[in-house]
Amino acid sequence: MAADYMDWLRREGRIVIVGASLAGLRAAETLRAEGFAGELTLIGDEPYEPYDRPPLSKSVLLGMASPHRTELPHRLDIDAKWRLGVPATGLDLTAKRVKLADGDEVQYDRLLIATGVRARPWPKEDEARLTGVCVLRTRDDAADLYQRLKAGPRRVFVIGAGFAGSEIASACREMGIPVTVAERAGAPLVGALGGVIGAVAADLQTEHGVDLRTHVTVTSLEGDSVGRVRAVHLSDESVVEADVVVVSLGSQRNTEWLTGSGLGAGPRGIACDAGCRAFDFRGIVTDDVFVAGDVARSPHALFGYQFLSLEHWGNAVAQAETAAHNMICRGADRRPHLWMPAFWSSMFGVNIKSVGVPPMGDQLMITQGSPAERRFVGVYGYQGRVIAAVSFDNTRWLEFYARQIERGAPFPVEYPTVDRRPENRQPVAADFPDPSLPTHGPTVTLSGYSPADQQLVFHPARH
Repeated sequence: MAADYMDWLRREGRIVIVGASLAGLRAAETLRAEGFAGELTLIGDEPYEPYDRPPLSKSVLLGMASPHRTELPHRLDIDAKWRLGVPATGLDLTAKRVKLADGDEVQYDRLLIATGVRARPWPKEDEARLTGVCVLRTRDDAADLYQRLKAGPRRVFVIGAGFAGSEIASACREMGIPVTVAERAGAPLVGALGGVIGAVAADLQTEHGVDLRTHVTVTSLEGDSVGRVRAVHLSDESVVEADVVVVSLGSQRNTEWLTGSGLGAGPRGIACDAGCRAFDFRGIVTDDVFVAGDVARSPHALFGYQFLSLEHWGNAVAQAETAAHNMICRGADRRPHLWMPAFWSSMFGVNIKSVGVPPMGDQLMITQGSPAERRFVGVYGYQGRVIAAVSFDNTRWLEFYARQIERGAPFPVEYPTVDRRPENRQPVAADFPDPSLPTHGPTVTLSGYSPADQQLVFHPARH
């Protein structure tokens, strides 16, 4: 019976993908490439076909690429129905229907959820509406911010020194625009890479002319008589005049539309098994709903089977391809999603890349180069094994460390390495902040062991 159903599904079933972005497109292509001949529908809340997001905070802000020329290439004709500019508003698991904002409903036999994340807005709505207060996540956000930077503002103020905030500050300085960055932690990037590497990032920013304010929070945004932002008030009672404010406080996962659906969905994402099948709110795996991309939280054998949420281009592609494959094959042919977490960024002339899960590490060793020279590799350890690595302008070593993570290599690192300095023989504390605080914005987030967890605040067992 199961074999008959799968044959029928592949031949004339209905598959709906909610989320017309990178993961949605690559899943659709995989379905067609692996022989799915039925009806395929992609639903997206934006009016655009899938586009590439990494250039939005880099080349687009610098005017080197148009935000309207960032469409993702189609690897093959997916012969799909596109429902663009109409967000999904609800899911009926029993009737197998997706509800849309225009009142329509779309029937499915199998569903893939790839709704991703959105920028976390400034929490005070009246201040968020001031002209000049921006976020950066979508193509329209990038087009708006680019025009404001091009107009030559007196000063840009960036709230939050995660990767996105730091990249925006870097673009401002490259354009010769004065910029202030406020971060409540002690340095930029501390949620993603810890305090030791954060100190390197802080030096990088100040050396390039960024007015970096740490251990402070923004208490309010002040507008003028016509509703334009004019100043930023900080918790140390200082005031900074600025006519563009970019709110860069991390992201929120797009799961609200699933409220009441019965899925295990919440602020930390949608729980799924290693085969990308969604869990319901009781922790029981579903048969016909799959998850991929930034909105998914899935267990990983290399990291203690904790659920991981990964905001990364490569993970979105790999997980979408795995989910699509598993949607249309028999159980014995399914495969797990075991992508090695990885991330990259570019700021202030330095390429930063990482593999593994740095926030899981409690110790750090510099194994190549020197942080003072902005060219090094740092290796993170947890419970006596290598768990992650980060490089500044030294990417060639990361593949080696990815293999070390896979085989559970011991930590501290004992083997000799090229360009290893005598002062780096001993590990130091990686100095990560309390991970239960949600706004530090790591791109790899640990979220415990429960598929039914729908809480925003997460307290890992080791803290």
